[in-house]
Amino acid sequence: MTQPDVIIIGGGIAGISAAAHLSAEVRVVLIESEAHIGYHSTGRSAAMFIRNYGNAVLRALNAIAAPVLEAPDGISDRSLLSPRGEMLIADEDDLPALEAYADGATGLERLTADEAVALVPILRRDRIAAAILEPDAQDIDVDRMLQGYARLLRDRGGQTETGVPVTGIAHKNGVWRVITPNGTHSAPILVNAAGAWADRVAQMAGLGGVGLTPMRRSAVLLNAPDGHDIERWPLFASASESWYAKPDAGKLLVSPAEEDPVDPHDAYPDDMVLAEGLYRFEQATTMPITRPTHSWAGLRSFAPDRTPVVGFDPDASGFFWLAGQGGYGVQTAPALSAICARLCLGQPSDLDPAILNALHPERFRT
Repeated sequence: MTQPDVIIIGGGIAGISAAAHLSAEVRVVLIESEAHIGYHSTGRSAAMFIRNYGNAVLRALNAIAAPVLEAPDGISDRSLLSPRGEMLIADEDDLPALEAYADGATGLERLTADEAVALVPILRRDRIAAAILEPDAQDIDVDRMLQGYARLLRDRGGQTETGVPVTGIAHKNGVWRVITPNGTHSAPILVNAAGAWADRVAQMAGLGGVGLTPMRRSAVLLNAPDGHDIERWPLFASASESWYAKPDAGKLLVSPAEEDPVDPHDAYPDDMVLAEGLYRFEQATTMPITRPTHSWAGLRSFAPDRTPVVGFDPDASGFFWLAGQGGYGVQTAPALSAICARLCLGQPSDLDPAILNALHPERFRT
């Protein structure tokens, strides 16, 4: 048996970054059921930092995370970001979605159809009624970020156990006991960073869930279109999120951008969903679809209001939620891990109380 101060369940970017923060001041044990960290959603991320992505709460978190991603002291010796840009295009039907995205956003540029095609020459000009560009959207080096937080956790004396499923959770006399095949860990604080399995972890602990819905999102890699140097192309997408595409190591990553509710599992793509998404992409471009060189899927888990769930459960002392990050987990991790650490340590936060209230799990207990 080990007796740390904090136990964290889940070794994705949320759990690893929170553990790294907390281990600066307390003893931390992180438990991950897979053989290595970042196996599920983190390792299958589209790897973009988009400041205007998400609702108002998420945009506030993006703003907090940006300085850390740009100057990741202790995590990496250089910025985790590199230039990319994001361009949204709309046909006549997608114009309301484009305007909804632009509402309250900052740093956007309106583009004509000709300007959009100049940036991505395979787009069909006659399918573009309007376009916007976010020049400051950037690629994130997700693996370097994840490994940097993991190294920081080790350097601070934190313990990580991988390939270890949680088989039982109990709470008695103010202490959480987490049972695994390797032994039992006990601590006054248990952080639930289990991603798509977070509601199941809560149920194992005898608590109600928060209504998380894991949603599958798939992607493929295609060979770059003949005659085009795609390296400097932005991520480009339909404003209604019916597909998106971006350069990826010399190939073109294309996603149907689906949000299909599924049970928590090791996600794999649905061939029909991929085919439908590639058809939508093909209709918007002049690029003939070739056989993908690779395909995969991941899970993006959303709370009912599509805002992360971060804070102590109102019905159980010491049970902390760090879940429901949806498609924003990597880019918000620097912000949410810092918030998690401050709240778990009982330290004051300079974050707007309205943001903390919007994140708190109590909103699902009314």
